Amino acid sequence: MSWTETDFTRRLGLRLPIVQGPFGGGLSAVDLAVAVSEGGGLGSFGVHHLDGAGIREIASAIRARTARPFNLNLWIPFRGSDELSADTATFDAWLAPLRGFFDELGVALPTPPERYAPAYAEQIDAVLDARPAVFSFVYGIPSAEVLARCRELDIVTLGAATTPAEARALAAAGVDAVVATGMEAGGHRVSFLRDAEQVLTGGLALVPQVADAVDLPVVAAGGIADGRGIAAALTLGAQAVQIGTGFLACRESGTHDAHRMALLGPAAEDTGLTRAFSGRLARGIRNRFMHEIGAGPLAPYPAQGWLSGRLRAAAIAQERTDLMSLWCGQAAPLLGRSGSGAIPAAAGYLQRLVAETDRAFARHGPR
Repeated sequence: MSWTETDFTRRLGLRLPIVQGPFGGGLSAVDLAVAVSEGGGLGSFGVHHLDGAGIREIASAIRARTARPFNLNLWIPFRGSDELSADTATFDAWLAPLRGFFDELGVALPTPPERYAPAYAEQIDAVLDARPAVFSFVYGIPSAEVLARCRELDIVTLGAATTPAEARALAAAGVDAVVATGMEAGGHRVSFLRDAEQVLTGGLALVPQVADAVDLPVVAAGGIADGRGIAAALTLGAQAVQIGTGFLACRESGTHDAHRMALLGPAAEDTGLTRAFSGRLARGIRNRFMHEIGAGPLAPYPAQGWLSGRLRAAAIAQERTDLMSLWCGQAAPLLGRSGSGAIPAAAGYLQRLVAETDRAFARHGPR
């Protein structure tokens, strides 16, 4: 059997066991999701920053351009995050550490919003209405009612786990497949049974433990950017891989070229974990904002993300990478090893991954 054929790919009708990581905060793009799905993988779109109308619009835009399966991703409300509010004094205290950056970038100070993030119930209704082939989620498990509705609609559910215990909880709830997310991954650490700082298991140790813990397809994520990583993950028991940073560097993603070039350059060798940008632990390229804000008191999620988001557009417009959230996984240096520095297209990157995986298995034998 070819490495491209697994129970996971057969269920979804994929040609490749490759899932594009679903980026949040506007970094996902219709162009990227379509390119990956058309290329034989599973294109994804992170919709946790969108309201119901926005989710329906994105799903329609993807479906208008591909008949292939695609994935929509949501964040499950976590420790009261869906109902967070603050009085004026609390809001001012949250804002205080960021005031200097607003002045530096020439951005007016914000006033408290009605909500710090879209309502989860509205988002869930929109995802179910959109009926993607896959609904993936992080930071927890949807309700039994939502999972039952997904089964009725033939939507494959894909939950993220950072420990075997989280994987077992997902399996017990009736989730269809599990993403085993190693600490090498870029972006947010999606632990939900324990604090993220306490759960920093690497993929080499995590993937086989999760594969042994649950009788479900396992998708390996974290530290995978080339075919050697794919071959290793499949050998360890995964049925597919999820690649985030590699696709974030592609020209079709929703990120800025300054971020892409950082992913492809020497800066990507130095990543760190921080709560500075969103209030939740995440991995990105170390920069000034991480050092200056991450060391002090922070607003809780999603308020910290909302506040830093008021700075984001100005930082991007001014190409201030010292103040941008440069999400990046530890495998990013593998992307730029050709030395060309060219920004890849998603189709070309997929082709490279297939060729590299073929070579890896040819060199070391079949799974």
